[in-house]
Amino acid sequence: MKKSKRVILDATHFDLTIKRLAHQLIENHNDFNNTVILGLQPRGIYLADRIKSELLIINNNFKIESGALDITFYRDDFRRREEPLIPNETQLNFIIEDKNVILVDDVLFTGRSIRAGLDAMLAFGRPRKVELLVLINRRYERQLPIQAKYIGKNVHSVSSERVKVSWKHTDGEDKVILYTPKDE
Repeated sequence: MKKSKRVILDATHFDLTIKRLAHQLIENHNDFNNTVILGLQPRGIYLADRIKSELLIINNNFKIESGALDITFYRDDFRRREEPLIPNETQLNFIIEDKNVILVDDVLFTGRSIRAGLDAMLAFGRPRKVELLVLINRRYERQLPIQAKYIGKNVHSVSSERVKVSWKHTDGEDKVILYTPKDE
């Protein structure tokens, strides 16, 4: 079988996508006075950090509260795993009660991680509004009725394919590839 790795976003398009998402947030949240950004652990935090950094480059007067939310024990499959789970750290040093929350993850596929994120978030208060921002939206195979308001790129893929998001500061380069597990 022929290998089928395909670059979805190279470094240039990756950067442009982050900039576009930041500008879309500014259009809807103005000065971020009543808005917080929550990145889902483990990899949504990288996107949340990049979005926050880009927003501050655009306007360093923004006062943007951001945090990291661990969803490990809110997942509906955590008891089904063979290996023990190692939770990540939740870093949330502000109140989300009555705030607009932008929930951030790198890839939206089945919707189950986002559902877990919503459950985990509610342990910290009841937000006024929740919006979802994702770098990659895998449009097929959604198992829950969840959709993102802010999408970096829509990808049409089959369930046997995988999306890998690489980050410059952790993986050496900004890139998104679509591949089948046999390609690794």
